[in-house]
Amino acid sequence: MKKAAALFLLLVSFSCAFSQEIKRFNPDTVKTIVVDTAVATVRARGGLYVQDFIDQILRDTSFYEAFRNMKKYAFTAENRVYTYNKNDKVEGKIYRKLSHSNVSGKHKIQYLARLDSGQVYKHNGKYELYTVEMFDYIFMNAYNSDFVKGGGSPNAGGKNESYKDKLKTLIFSPGRPISGIPFISKKTEIFSPDMKNLYRYEFARGTYLDSIPVYRFKVIQRPDLLDGQKDDVMIKELTTIFDRRNFQILGRYVDMKFKNFVMDFNVQMDIELNRFDGELLPTKISYQGNWDVPFHKEERASFLVLHKDYQEEK
Repeated sequence: MKKAAALFLLLVSFSCAFSQEIKRFNPDTVKTIVVDTAVATVRARGGLYVQDFIDQILRDTSFYEAFRNMKKYAFTAENRVYTYNKNDKVEGKIYRKLSHSNVSGKHKIQYLARLDSGQVYKHNGKYELYTVEMFDYIFMNAYNSDFVKGGGSPNAGGKNESYKDKLKTLIFSPGRPISGIPFISKKTEIFSPDMKNLYRYEFARGTYLDSIPVYRFKVIQRPDLLDGQKDDVMIKELTTIFDRRNFQILGRYVDMKFKNFVMDFNVQMDIELNRFDGELLPTKISYQGNWDVPFHKEERASFLVLHKDYQEEK
């Protein structure tokens, strides 16, 4: 069970922003929204209710489809990774600038720039941290990665594939239960009758990326919870950005914290999408977090992935 929890936390540590307690590299992209109208916590203007937002979060498919759509495009990716010691001083830095292409369905990656410094690798050439190793695996092949919803069995590739499948659920279908992870399974089901009373809902109208009219819908831990109730809250905040014109999801921020005798983690993730020639595609993926489980070195890392210059390939 402890090994299972450790594997899952490694995967959680690879889905994406920053911590307000620790000032690190990554910016808060969700907060770049300029809020022009605060909306009541019961009903949003225009006839929308809390349940409308919840229903859309649970049924939305456009978010993961944006990653699938990348297969049709050439683009440039810039990846920055920072690792930290226990005092949050930078220990290692990784920078990659990559050109992705898919000519005739054949994927090709070309390095445009590559720079490492500090404590990045072990003596055997492997990455110092499992977090960085997983980052390299997932984001060097973003559209072939575990962010793409697959049709295979969760156990088709063994235990690791099963936990990657659970990670996909967390990112693309937040609010659903994730079974098989001790102490956590039901804590992700934040819209269930048992969990709903632990959260507060907040609406706002605003502008995203300078021009896109949006709703910002926050599901946030109630500030008046008792200590025992706070222990039941793993997802401290889930913020979702909706395009007001078509109600598609353009961005997602998740803040997760949990601590007991088996595990201790503090993870923030942020994924941002935008349109290119009408197609919804990923533009920014960021992560910051710490995780600590028995028999493993505590890991602290942050990363920022930027995708730009999308060009459709025939």
